[in-house]
Amino acid sequence: MLLIGIAGPALAPRERDWLQHPACAGVVLFARNFVSRMQLTELTQAIREAAPRPQLICVDQEGGRVQRFRDGFTALPALHGFEALYRQDPDSALALAREHAWLMASELRASGIDLSFAPVLDLARGNRAIGDRAFAADPQVVAAFAQVYVAGMHEAGMAATLKHFPGHGSVLEDTHYDVAVDPRPLEVLRAEDLLPFAAGIAAGADAVMMAHVIYPQVAPQPAGCAPRWIEDILRGELGFRGVVLSDDLGMAAAGASGDLAARIDAHLQAGCDAVLVCQPDQVDAALQAVDRRPLNTMALVGLLGRGALGWDGLLADARHAQSQTRLQAVQWQPSAEGARSGAIFSGDVA
Repeated sequence: MLLIGIAGPALAPRERDWLQHPACAGVVLFARNFVSRMQLTELTQAIREAAPRPQLICVDQEGGRVQRFRDGFTALPALHGFEALYRQDPDSALALAREHAWLMASELRASGIDLSFAPVLDLARGNRAIGDRAFAADPQVVAAFAQVYVAGMHEAGMAATLKHFPGHGSVLEDTHYDVAVDPRPLEVLRAEDLLPFAAGIAAGADAVMMAHVIYPQVAPQPAGCAPRWIEDILRGELGFRGVVLSDDLGMAAAGASGDLAARIDAHLQAGCDAVLVCQPDQVDAALQAVDRRPLNTMALVGLLGRGALGWDGLLADARHAQSQTRLQAVQWQPSAEGARSGAIFSGDVA
């Protein structure tokens, strides 16, 4: 029900207490929680040992600007670099994106991480928060990448999370800092932004992260607390049967729903299976807010990672070196889409 943030590279006594709460389903890690691969492995093990039930350990490890763990991990290119490759050779670009996904996910699994919130399926249309995190502007191209990226993550034993539903790329505002309103009608959203999500769902994606964007011609609330978006469109029209996650409730745009307790209530009542509270100074209030709610933390068990080999096993896998070599051999073109985002600088979830 709650995925929480912790303050540093080791668990504090107070944070161990949080993990005992029946509503705590997992932990979201950031650069502030990372020192080295060995330390990260020790931290993930400590989280699991401190909790009385399985904990989902998550991160944003997209590549490019949004890569929380760097030292000892492959430096992954931003997704937007694949668009230029696709124009030259679609099949090769899609195959390389699959390797990008496998490499990202396999290194995380080797470190004890269950889930990276990936792939980004927003359209590359100038949004301040998305920028070069998006594959392309063309929905059909993004849809093609969605399918191979989900497949690559699954090959590494990691569930895939499509974000940010129903599409964050076509508004200017960065929801870490500002309220964002997309005035387009549902017919346009279906024809454009929803296409990559439909493709990712068809490919077997396991989770969807909601956007904090308001689409007033569809629903008056931000998408993450709008039953119209979650129950009617995502689950009804698109047939999604997996886990629905909020974006971080500490982001400015989430404030459209009220204070933290109101945000939690609105998202859970709308159909989210779990909500993200990534700022440690908000966790106590979040746990108090869910004290009297019925709990279903087991809904997230299907997102737990599978088949981790550890780093020794991964480095012995020929695919690891081959994938690194293939990515490093590409001349990645700098992107004009690489705007600063609160996803990088505020410490919030992306």
